[in-house]
Amino acid sequence: MTDADIDLSEAPEITPEMFAKAIVTTGLEPKPNKQQLTIRIDSDVLVWFRGQGRGYQTTINTLLRAYMEAHQQA
Repeated sequence: MTDADIDLSEAPEITPEMFAKAIVTTGLEPKPNKQQLTIRIDSDVLVWFRGQGRGYQTTINTLLRAYMEAHQQA
């Protein structure tokens, strides 16, 4: 089936403006609040993470979460 074959007579296409204003209210687990802190990390480790590009702090958080979850199950 192609896009042209889809009958949209009862459900008009969502415009980018409508999509931008959409709010998901069900089906998502709430994320825990983040806290700002100061942490000492080896310079070469920090340089490497920053070298991965934008979002390196999120990557560090994801790795710490995986470590935490792996050790909670043990």
